[in-house]
Amino acid sequence: MSLRIVLAAAAVLAFAAPAVAQEAPAAPPAEAPSAAEIAMEARGEAFKARMDQMQGEIEAAISGAGADQAKGMAEVDAILARYQPDIEGFIVDFEAFIDAEAGAEPDETKHAEMSGAKMGVRMALSGLPAQIRAGAQAALAAQVTVPAASTAAE
Repeated sequence: MSLRIVLAAAAVLAFAAPAVAQEAPAAPPAEAPSAAEIAMEARGEAFKARMDQMQGEIEAAISGAGADQAKGMAEVDAILARYQPDIEGFIVDFEAFIDAEAGAEPDETKHAEMSGAKMGVRMALSGLPAQIRAGAQAALAAQVTVPAASTAAE
């Protein structure tokens, strides 16, 4: 087990929050990945695809709501509720993976890095629905003020 897991956690955080998503730098593999690492990477890719799908649904709900903020937020809340099990499931899977890897890691420094990555992923992903909701509220409010401002200018 190496710093590769910590970098994988950083990549998870990068794609988990669509508002701050950036490309994670590729790390050169120091060793051949284990079957568990390969499975976790596949799980991460599937999670990313679900979050991309959720983002598209939320963007559609926001644009479809127009000036009706209550309708837009109700749709966003329903979308978030549908995807909450995906978020929680990924957190559980990631933590189980880190726990298994950390248990086999004799290097205390790497063990601490893995524990930090575990906590960081939990905090980031647990806070994701609230971040998305806040962003949706801001986007819906902006849709209401932009048409009102252009109508006043006419």
